[in-house]
This record gives sequence, C-alpha cells and structure tokens, in this order.
Amino acid sequence: MDIQSIRLIYFSPTETTKKIIEGISLGIQADKVEPLDLTPASMKTQPIGEMHDDFVIIGAPVYGGRIALEAVNRLNLLKAGKTPAAIVVLYGNRAYEDALLELKHITEAAGFAPVAAGAFIGEHSFSTDAMPIAFQRPDEADLEKAKAFGKRIRERLSEIDPIKEIPPLKVPGNHPYKERKARPRMSPATEESRCILCGTCAEVCPTGVIRVNDTVTTDSDGCISCCACIKNCPTRARVFDAAPFKEASERLYKTCRDRKEPEIYIH
Repeated sequence: MDIQSIRLIYFSPTETTKKIIEGISLGIQADKVEPLDLTPASMKTQPIGEMHDDFVIIGAPVYGGRIALEAVNRLNLLKAGKTPAAIVVLYGNRAYEDALLELKHITEAAGFAPVAAGAFIGEHSFSTDAMPIAFQRPDEADLEKAKAFGKRIRERLSEIDPIKEIPPLKVPGNHPYKERKARPRMSPATEESRCILCGTCAEVCPTGVIRVNDTVTTDSDGCISCCACIKNCPTRARVFDAAPFKEASERLYKTCRDRKEPEIYIH
C-alpha cells in the first residue's frame, strides 16, 4: 500500500497531541498532508463528511485514564469507509490505562481500520512552574520517536496490499473501561491586574465557556480543566487557584517524576 495523502485528526487544547501527530506524519512522508483540528469550540457540532484519504492519524489526550470526553464527542462525528489509521493517545506521564483501547473502539465504530497505535507523553495540563509534570514534553527525543514510528508505519504498509490483509490490532486496556470520575466544578481565575482583555483565553477555549468584555468570565460547568487558557495567556493572568487543582497538581508532581517513554503497537 502506497500512502500518498494523510489526514491528521486531533483534539489538542495545549497542542501536545498535535505535535506528536505531526511528527508521525513526517516519518510517513506522504505527498499531501491535511489537518482536521477538532479542538476549536466551533467543532462541537461541525458537520464532517466521510473520509476518503489514503491514511489517517487520529490523536486525543488522556484525562484520568480515558479519552477526554470532549474529544470523544467530536470523534463520534467522524465517518470513514475502512480507512487505515494510526491512533495515538497523549498522556501526562501518569498512565494511559484504558484510553488507547477506547480510542481504538471509537475509531473502529466510525469506520476506520487501526493498523498502528501509540501512547506518547506530553506536559501535563496541571503542570506549573513550581510543580512541573513532564515539563516541555514532547521534547526532541519524543518527536524523533514519533518520526521513527511514522517511518515504521510506512514500511509496514508498503508490504501489504490490500489493507484487508491486516488482522485486528491489539492494544492494552480493559473493557468495560474504568469509570470516569466526577469532575469538580472549577475553572481558572483571572488576575485582573495582569489581564489586558486581549481575548486569547476565549479564542483557545475548546468548549467556548470564556467570555471577555470589561472583565473575563468563565462558566465553570463547561470548563474541562485543559488549561489551554493558562498556557496561552500572554500576560500570565489566567491562574488555577482552586484547592482541588492545587491538590492534584502537587500529588502528580510527587508521584509522576520518573520519565516514561512512548509505547507503540504495530502489526
């Protein structure tokens, strides 16, 4: 199978998943690469036609051992006709648990045929300057491994024609999946002395729950704690000072210090 075109499909509020997906595509070296970014709030109900690409790379972040629910909702809008795909989860150096298996099931239900899978590491959404968690990952080593993964995909698929020769891909995880924990009702706050009302936070919010007028307001019920607003604020005016956030950040900082490496699965 010769891959001429690739579609990159991802939900990536802090762009860590996006970086890995792009790294994999560099290794595949297709003539045509098109992104489909599911992150913007406008994509919550955006109609998406059936995919007819040679190959698709699909990525999503892990929240609590599962695919982020907001990503699930948007991935469920996709449709394909047995399009071969690589599936990728991005986690913050704790564990990806059932997320990769969940993504496999989601993509198969949408009509994709996963032929390769990977679990990569990115800086945790709850990482701070005081308590860094997988700080600045994916780093150069991670991106090189992503590129090498893409090269392996290209080499493996070049040996197979047609795609129906590939048996179902096996990935780790349990089904039924682990239960999603109830999320505390909380959201980042704005330090008004630093805020310049530029609107960047509202632009990058994947759920569209931030409003910028004379002040910045956030609907805590719709916040998914992705921290995109914090990481993109040019004046560092967005802060997460809620007690549950601080407790989780400190716990992860203490227990997730040992560097974990990407894991890949391919026929």
